Amino acid sequence: MTLAWLIAGIMFYIPANLLPVMHTSGLLGDADSTILGGIVEFWRAGDWDIALLIFIASVAVPFTKFIAIGLLLLTVRKKSGWQQHQRTVLYRIVEFIGYWSMLDVIVVALTSALMQFQVLGTAEPRPGIAFFCAVVVATMLSALSFDPRLIWDKQA
Repeated sequence: MTLAWLIAGIMFYIPANLLPVMHTSGLLGDADSTILGGIVEFWRAGDWDIALLIFIASVAVPFTKFIAIGLLLLTVRKKSGWQQHQRTVLYRIVEFIGYWSMLDVIVVALTSALMQFQVLGTAEPRPGIAFFCAVVVATMLSALSFDPRLIWDKQA
């Protein structure tokens, strides 16, 4: 079950990064923004701290969760006794971070709700944010379906 949710999360990750997550329109025109495009725009505008925060939350954390869950699955499959305590800690971190990964979705929802000044500008969510939400849910379900007790099972 864990592997199935992990694969689903990886599959959703691709359109989440390629499709626009938000459409903004205002006095300066209309624009669709992807996650990576938003990072580049903030970086070019000199807001490197916001760009870095978005990169960590939207790109690095999901990718790291894929690697961590994959590592846990691989080592459990091989009944490895390697670094059991550290792998248990890794599992707890992945499980904890899962709840905070929905922060990006909340930011898009709040931005869309707050930018409804028809004269000055509007913001609307786009399909990419639904895929990103699916990535978060799939990785959370992947982590929750993993049994950390298997980390401590050794090869006979």
